[in-house]
Amino acid sequence: MISGLYAITPDLLDTKKLVSKTRLAIEGGVRIVQYRNKLADRVLLNEQAWHMSQLCGEFDIPLIINDHLDIAVEFDVDGVHLGQGDSPLSQARQQFGRDKIIGVSCYNRLELALQAQASGADYVAFGAFFTSVTKPDTVKASIDLLCQARQETVLPIVCIGGINLGNAKVLIENGCDAIAVSNALFCANDIQATAEYFAKLFKGTSKNSDF
Repeated sequence: MISGLYAITPDLLDTKKLVSKTRLAIEGGVRIVQYRNKLADRVLLNEQAWHMSQLCGEFDIPLIINDHLDIAVEFDVDGVHLGQGDSPLSQARQQFGRDKIIGVSCYNRLELALQAQASGADYVAFGAFFTSVTKPDTVKASIDLLCQARQETVLPIVCIGGINLGNAKVLIENGCDAIAVSNALFCANDIQATAEYFAKLFKGTSKNSDF
């Protein structure tokens, strides 16, 4: 099950630094890693995806590739995350396989989550719940939407957008299964300790079960 701290990698061109930062995050309690890099060209995307697959394999945690279904298929990673403009879910499932994880961005629209559920997605993501440094102009999602989605869908729910140690708990308390964090984690002075603090927010809930 998708649960706990879900790390989204920063736009780093330095692969060694990317791997080092991600390792610290995993050691602190990250349960899922999504590799996303909006600045990298195709050569660097392939290079970093391979290194991230090796790192996540070392810790036996799922690696999700953002947007690039072809890269996810090429490196046989655990999953792919699709946005509204990416490959259709049905096509991704056909190319990627029945046993792979497919997550879908639903922004602030419950109907997209219901469509994704009907089409065979493995999890849905809503956001941004708070002001996002990574995507400052994105749509805003509400706690009411999260509560409604929790009632009307059976899929794991990932919350994203401006999440930090000060606001993550309210999302967990209102039913999200995983919190997707990038800036508040990878820009922290102590990445491992910050990941540990995030992970502790799930203690005592059903959200900390094994994947």
